[in-house]
Amino acid sequence: MTLRNKKLYPLVAILSGLFIIIFGLVIAKDLLACSLFLAGCFVWLALFGCGRSCLRALPLYVVVAGIFFAIFYGATGTPDAGWAMANRFGAVFLAIVPGMSTAPVRMTRSLSQVHMPRSVTLGMLIAMSFVPMLKGEIARVREAMKTRGAGSIWSPKILYRAFLVPLVMRLVNISDTLALSVETRGFALGKARYTIYKKESVALSDAVFIIGLAAGAVLAAVL
Repeated sequence: MTLRNKKLYPLVAILSGLFIIIFGLVIAKDLLACSLFLAGCFVWLALFGCGRSCLRALPLYVVVAGIFFAIFYGATGTPDAGWAMANRFGAVFLAIVPGMSTAPVRMTRSLSQVHMPRSVTLGMLIAMSFVPMLKGEIARVREAMKTRGAGSIWSPKILYRAFLVPLVMRLVNISDTLALSVETRGFALGKARYTIYKKESVALSDAVFIIGLAAGAVLAAVL
């Protein structure tokens, strides 16, 4: 299995995201070093199975960083403040990438293996599943609007009555279904014993990823 196809161990993905955002924010004012570190993280994450998530986060980062760069450049008259702000947003966006590339079920297994409280495990599962579910529900509501010929979503009345109300109702129904589904699958929040059908394990590629990330941070620090 190649590095591109090998997914990171879920807890390594979460901890690496925390490391990227903390280190990136600390050295954000060291403009060149931080930019090189973030660029290296982007390439390194892409090599370890996070390429699709990197490309999905990149356009939003370019837009947000560009807006704040323009604001700070206009306020100070120098590009340094805008560049530092772009570095900070780069750290935030890259920190999200490893988690975006991790399947919720793998994260649940990993947290269960280290005996995290079941409330934390359930909360992480729901949080990681929410964004894909929300995107799917938005697409279904938009498709229903087109079928009914509701008109443009930019009209305030149509936005409220034909889009927001159905979307909220669908999300409420899904939350009820999710609660029932969790209960029927025996996902107890107490100290009930449980087993893990398929365990997650740390691979050699995870160690290589951590070493490479640490080496990049050291190089950025000594620049």
